[in-house]
Amino acid sequence: MPDSPHSASAPLRIAVCAGEASGDLLGAGLIAALRRRYPTAEFAGIGGEQMRAAGCDTWFDAHELAVMGLAEVLRHLPRLLRLRRAFRERLLDWQPQVYVGIDAPDFNLGVERWLKQRGFATVHYVSPSVWAWREKRAEKIGRSADRVLCLFPMEPPIYARHAVDARFVGHPLADDMPLQPDPPAARTALGLEQDRPLLALLPGSRVGEITRLGADFLGAAARVLAAEPTLQVVAPMASARARDAFMRVLAAHPDADALRPALRICDGGARTLMIASDVILLASGTATLEAMLAKQPMVVAYKVAPLTYTIVKGLGLLKVDTYSLPNVLAGERVVPEFMQHDCTPDNLANAVLQRLRDPSEFRRDVRPRFERLHEQLRRDASATAADAVAELLSERARDGAAPEAAR
Repeated sequence: MPDSPHSASAPLRIAVCAGEASGDLLGAGLIAALRRRYPTAEFAGIGGEQMRAAGCDTWFDAHELAVMGLAEVLRHLPRLLRLRRAFRERLLDWQPQVYVGIDAPDFNLGVERWLKQRGFATVHYVSPSVWAWREKRAEKIGRSADRVLCLFPMEPPIYARHAVDARFVGHPLADDMPLQPDPPAARTALGLEQDRPLLALLPGSRVGEITRLGADFLGAAARVLAAEPTLQVVAPMASARARDAFMRVLAAHPDADALRPALRICDGGARTLMIASDVILLASGTATLEAMLAKQPMVVAYKVAPLTYTIVKGLGLLKVDTYSLPNVLAGERVVPEFMQHDCTPDNLANAVLQRLRDPSEFRRDVRPRFERLHEQLRRDASATAADAVAELLSERARDGAAPEAAR
């Protein structure tokens, strides 16, 4: 048990702010792990159902921060600024011993910096992708957070180059998913046939992603189906909005009639489907990590708005030539990627067919890599993150540090 960072008469107060479903889940795990160390601690901030169930008093709901895209951010900016002002005032009144901002960097880093300037201890949980975009952001993040908790092992060395305290805590997905998945059991759970090839389609969880990628994914699936008539195609939808967007793309697609007999669209269940699949065609993002942990072949694709792509490439903002997390973690291209102009139905279909018809290379070379990476990421992330927060609290208590407003 770390040194007590608070007096016996006053309960420890820990502020936590998460901005979307993934952050809400991380926050709930962290709160549960911290409560095991500090049974009487109080937790408050911004979160969702998972954090509330873990005992956090959510002053605002996480969905209020879930704004994506420049146009959407600008439209919601006045509301977000009002929320930030009210949240900071509430924090100042509540006087937490530490603030943990989970992901949502556009919101959290500003709040963290404001609090740090006033003497509060601050932690940022989930590093932005400094390995891919503008490494010098690490220095700026260090001006906001006393400690950064990283999900991936290649991140702390980048922060170290900028004298920022960063800790690799592991990834909760690696803790949650089995080292040896059971595809037949997954097919049984989903009611899928065992002896027919199965292609999973995951064109993203956001409407914009589905709008950009859906037609290419459906076109690729139609080409694979033409070559493999017994193919099962399943597309799990992350939300009702995602389903509606995908159904609109399907209704307008020229291959819709050919696809419909083989295509099943379901609500949720993406992780079980990945384990059940022979090949996964998916959008670049966290889902590629989940596919890696499912130990199945994948083909990764992504498109951004043409103007965004032109600006990013023209200004040299992107510092990597590979995008998907399995490739970044492996340090080489172990899964195929098709980005922007290369993301075409023909390219995607050819890559899927290659892996569907000859899985021997994957089983021999790629799956063992996935297993080693899984073991590397499996660190009991919530407990390890709680250790890092508890250590910071103890250091602050020993140093006698306290926020200016509390003195």
